[in-house]
Formats: sequence, C-alpha cells, structure tokens
Amino acid sequence: MHTVTHCTAFLALAALGAAACAKEGPGPIDRKAIAEEGFIYGLPIVMNYAVQYSFVVDSGGAQYKAPYNVVSNEARVFTWQDTTIVTPNSDTPYSMVWLDLRAEPLVISVPAMDSGRYYSVQFIDGNTFNYGYIGSRATGTGAGSYLVAGPDWQGATPAGIKQLFRSTTQFGLTIFRTQLLSPGDMPNVVKVQAGYKVQPMSAFLGQPAPPLGPTVVWPKINAEMVKTNFFSYLGLAMQFAPAGPEEAAIRERLASIGVRPGEPFDFEALPADQKLEIGLGMKEGEKKVDEAVATIGTDINGWKVGSAFGDRAFYNGNWLLRAAAAKAGIYGNDAVEAMYPMTKALASGEALDGSKHNYTLTFPAGQLPPVNAFWSVTMYDGKTQFLIKNPMNRYLINSPMLAQMKTNADGSVTIYIQKDSPGKDKESNWLPAPNGPIYLVMRLYWPKTEAPSILPPGKGSWQPPAVAVAQ
Repeated sequence: MHTVTHCTAFLALAALGAAACAKEGPGPIDRKAIAEEGFIYGLPIVMNYAVQYSFVVDSGGAQYKAPYNVVSNEARVFTWQDTTIVTPNSDTPYSMVWLDLRAEPLVISVPAMDSGRYYSVQFIDGNTFNYGYIGSRATGTGAGSYLVAGPDWQGATPAGIKQLFRSTTQFGLTIFRTQLLSPGDMPNVVKVQAGYKVQPMSAFLGQPAPPLGPTVVWPKINAEMVKTNFFSYLGLAMQFAPAGPEEAAIRERLASIGVRPGEPFDFEALPADQKLEIGLGMKEGEKKVDEAVATIGTDINGWKVGSAFGDRAFYNGNWLLRAAAAKAGIYGNDAVEAMYPMTKALASGEALDGSKHNYTLTFPAGQLPPVNAFWSVTMYDGKTQFLIKNPMNRYLINSPMLAQMKTNADGSVTIYIQKDSPGKDKESNWLPAPNGPIYLVMRLYWPKTEAPSILPPGKGSWQPPAVAVAQ
C-alpha cells in the first residue's frame, strides 16, 4: 500500500489470522485498553491525513486545493453555500499550502502589510501541533522570508532568513489568514495573497535541488474506510512523524498489537475475538473524546471560553486534550493568536432558538472585546453549524462595521439577533438568525494581554456578555 518496506512477518501473521500474535501479544483486556488509548492518540493524526488527502492528493475531488508546496488562494470569504467545513470563518479569506519537507526545507516569504490589516500564517504539522506563526502579532507587518524545516534536517539557516520553524513531521499544513476590511476590499486582499510565496531552500539560494523523496502511494480515505482501516492510516502517518519523548510509551504499546510506523494493519484478518476487543476499545476511545469536547472551556455568561490548541509542549502528552481539540475544530489557533467564545444558550442554560425568541447581545460602553486586531460575532445554524442564508447576505458583525452601526444613548452597542428584520432603523445592528436553533461564535483576533483581557482562557478580566431575550 505504501512505498515503505513491508514487514513480511507481520503479513504472514495477518494471513494466518494472527494466531501467534494472540499467544504472545497482549491479552484481551490489554488489547482493548491499547486500542482505546491508540484511538485517542491517533484521532487527530488520522483526521489530519483525511484533510491532506482531500486537499492535495485527490485531484479530482471537490475539496482539492493544489499540489504539495504550492499556495492555494481563496479570493472570497465563506457564505451559506459553503457546506464542506463546519463553523467556517467568514472574516478572513484563506490561503493554504501543504508542505512536503522530506527533501529539504522550504522558504515562506510574505509581503509588507498595511498596519491596519491583520494577517497570520499558522504552521500546523501532522501531529496537529501549532509549531509557529508569522504575522501581525508574531513577526510584525514587514516583508520577510522564513525557513520551515522537517524533523530530521541538519544544516545552517541561510542569510536572508528571519527565523527558522521546525515541524515535528515531514508533511504539514500552513494556513494564511488575511483580513477583509469590507466587501469592496477583496481586490486588495488578492494583491496581498499574490505576495505569499513558497519555494525550496535550494531555489532561494540558487543552488541545485536535492533528490526528491520517494513517491508515496497515498491510500484513499473516507468515513466508511476509517472504521476498519483506522490503525492502518495511523501507521502510514507515523512513518513521517518521528516519535517525541512523550510518544515513546504509546508507540510501544501500539506496536504490541501490530500498529507500527509504515506497516499495514489488517483489521479484517484478525480473529473475531481480537477484532471485537479492538473495536470495543476504539468505541470507548471515541466516547471519551466526545465527553472531553463538552468539557473544553469555562462556562461564562452562557459562553464556553477556553483554548485547546498549541505546540508539542502545550499538550505535553495529553492526547485526550489534543483529540478533543481536533474534534471540536481541527486547526484552531493558539489562544494568543485568537480566542473563540461560543454559545448555544442563554446564561440560564436555555437553548437559543430563533423560532421562539428574538435576542440581543449588548456590549456595555467601553467593554467591546479587547483585541489588538479585530473581533467578530458570527451566526450559524445550531443544527448544521453552517452559515445562514438571509436577505442581507450578512453572516457576522465585526469591529470594522462599528462605524456604520448605531450606538445606544449610554454608549453601549446592541446586536439584534433574530430571524426577521428588527426594523430599518436597527438593521445596521442586525445579525440575521435561523428559524430554529442558534449557534454563535465570537472571534477575538490577537487578543490583548493587558487587562481587560480574555486571557488567560477562562480566567480573564474581560468576559463576553450574556445573550438576552429581547424585551
């Protein structure tokens, strides 16, 4: 299946129904426990592979973006017609590139940015670790070139490079977010996007390129195939991800049930009792991940406020947190880059429903979300988590819109959350809602660190105000 060397002994075992493995390997209880732990450890890695397959491997698929090491720019923001990714961001047009770091490091270059336009470049590796940032917060608004290297690269950082970023895996995703200041601002965003460049280090230095890595035959993946091939996909991905110190123990336990880097895992060839134990372990792992998703963040005025994204040191072997983060919204930002308070309820716990009530969200005078960049409040259908079709084609209210919005006599700002127009005089402050369950997500880009601040997550001095039923 892959271009790595297959273990003939393992294949023989699989063909014989893994009889020897049953005698020498873990017992039934251990096998179930290892499968559970392995599912929790592997879920983000396998989810990431599924995105990688869709974006850069499956060239005939609807989600295909571009080949490896080629930037794909989206000259638009998401609308109600976008139903591929749940809870999409409609603030910042995306650019993406999937990096193949096997042959040599890559150089990412960014243009000079207007100081009033926020942008960020988020580096995410195959472990779903955020291993670094370029952008308004992290590196400023000047033009520059940055080096991204794989886990095994040894070499000197060339002259003309501002910073070296080190991925823990040989393949990984890089996401560029460029702020759209208004609907008419898109041509300016396109000019910025044209300045995002990726090139091999050899090209940057004008030197001959080293030989390319071996061609990988990437296996197809979909929701059905994951059910029986989960550990095969995990083994595939692990060969491009050298184990960190905190991974040694779980990798060893996985190997004891036959899950090893670069080797196939033939679930269907296992004896019935082993299939049952592994299947039960995976199911238990999934249940624990779902339970953990519900506990991310602190309840504040009906909003969930927390952060579950970071680098290797942030997770420090907490695989359940990493899995819950991926399930809640894979590729989320570090808290210092963006915070995402979200709610489906009033402070009392009653579910928000546009068919039953009109609502308001009021920021008291001087208490708008404290950010260095900008903030937004986006409306989603509570059932599907997609954007809402509405007569104004308005999916969010954000800080650049404040100049056109009405302020109350006491200096506060009220957003009207309802399915029908609140009246022409209030439409500037109207966030159209669905005729049913409501899901609201606040985005605070580059949150302030000095008080008032939403940081640290769940304990900050600034808190999102509660959504209220309109009087």
